[in-house]
Amino acid sequence: MAINERLASTMNNQVTAELEASLVYLQLSYVLDDLGLVGMRDWMKNQSEEELEHADKFSQHLLNRGYVPQIGDIAPPKLDIATAVDAFEAALAHEQKISGLIRELAAIQDAERDYDSRALINWFLEEQVEEEAAVAEILDRLRIAGDSGSGLLHLDAELGSR
Repeated sequence: MAINERLASTMNNQVTAELEASLVYLQLSYVLDDLGLVGMRDWMKNQSEEELEHADKFSQHLLNRGYVPQIGDIAPPKLDIATAVDAFEAALAHEQKISGLIRELAAIQDAERDYDSRALINWFLEEQVEEEAAVAEILDRLRIAGDSGSGLLHLDAELGSR
């Protein structure tokens, strides 16, 4: 079944946004590696790979509906990160941005009465709630650990075992 052009265009933009999210997480993994937090680095790398899977889910949906995705411009992430807290604050801000885009997609899907996209978009709405909650929890725990090196290393080890 063909997809509405307005929804397809917005979903195509989401493919680009998910690829950009992957690069943000990859950049954050580099910074955390430099800080010696290899567990957090690995957590961010896993997130980067997950964002690629998200881009693929949207792309496959578009392809299945007769629309060929076109990757848009992606600017390299410009992040000013000095601590693990900075890194997870940046991750949370980016997840919140992606959540807003998914809600916009949901609104367009509803307006266009595109029931064939409902399951996909609902999955992403739920996924974003989980993503934001997970990053917010890590951020809370980092703030509780504060300047405690042992607390930071404990959380680093925990995240590395993901």
